[in-house]
Amino acid sequence: MTDQLSTQPETSAPTWLAGPDCSVLTTGQQPSRIQRKDRYVPEAMQHPARMLPAIAAQVITAYTRPGELVIDPMCGIGTTLVEAAHLGRDAAGVEYEEHFAHLSARNIALARTQGATGNATVACADARNITTILSDRLGQAALVLTSPPYGASTHGHIRSTRDSGRSRIQKWNTDYSADRGNLAHTTLDELFDGFADILSGCAALLRPGGVVAITIRPIRVHGELVDLPGRVAATAERVGLQPADRLAALLCGLRDSRVISRASFFQMLETRRARDKGIPACAAAHEDLLIFQRPTEKPSPNPLGTARQLQPTLKEDE
Repeated sequence: MTDQLSTQPETSAPTWLAGPDCSVLTTGQQPSRIQRKDRYVPEAMQHPARMLPAIAAQVITAYTRPGELVIDPMCGIGTTLVEAAHLGRDAAGVEYEEHFAHLSARNIALARTQGATGNATVACADARNITTILSDRLGQAALVLTSPPYGASTHGHIRSTRDSGRSRIQKWNTDYSADRGNLAHTTLDELFDGFADILSGCAALLRPGGVVAITIRPIRVHGELVDLPGRVAATAERVGLQPADRLAALLCGLRDSRVISRASFFQMLETRRARDKGIPACAAAHEDLLIFQRPTEKPSPNPLGTARQLQPTLKEDE
């Protein structure tokens, strides 16, 4: 949207930008570190690709009621689980990497000390076997909320030469996994074959009419734009999930009529390099939020209704 950064104070904005037909969630009003401050253990920032807590909270509020079950098959440091617990929902997560599974458990424990009323658990395992891992939850979940990996590493955290006084940019917390068995190490085709297995298992965990919400955004590989949202949509439909909606969860902030960019240093750098080459690139300002439902032979008795009808039930970020 813009490559102009701002550090000026922001005013609050509604969760949705317009009326009930609007599909944009204002989930980036606060930076990630502020959204997580005192709500997650500090070590949780070690994960290089964390879901914004505001995205998890708004999706869970929209598509579930207190006491219902939320599942994240690739839960990382437990953002979905923590936000579900704080909202009075039960939650179950699966995480392949042992280190992140332990951090997820610590974040759940912290949520309990802060008065979270939902019960949340995490299992360290391969989510391709999720129906075995969560065999006691078959047909019970109201919502599956997750995001597939973008690769085995990211840009992580950086310190610029200006801040460090050194000749090179410093980077840390860049690796998601060193285990070659992790889907993050595979090719895109292999990744989405594995993700199909995970979604198929998740569909079995959903009650009829239950919702699957997936956050994803396009990426550039060797300068070429890869339509990951399109691959996710095709994969979900391949396993029998029905498309219900496509929303935009903002990563940027909004203040009055201005966009407050939250793009990373490397996003800005790559965007400027692409523009210098004549490529009309933009820094990412939102995540695609793809909504699917498990088919049901009969009209769902859920009074919340369809995905579009759920939108007005959302509240402002706290």
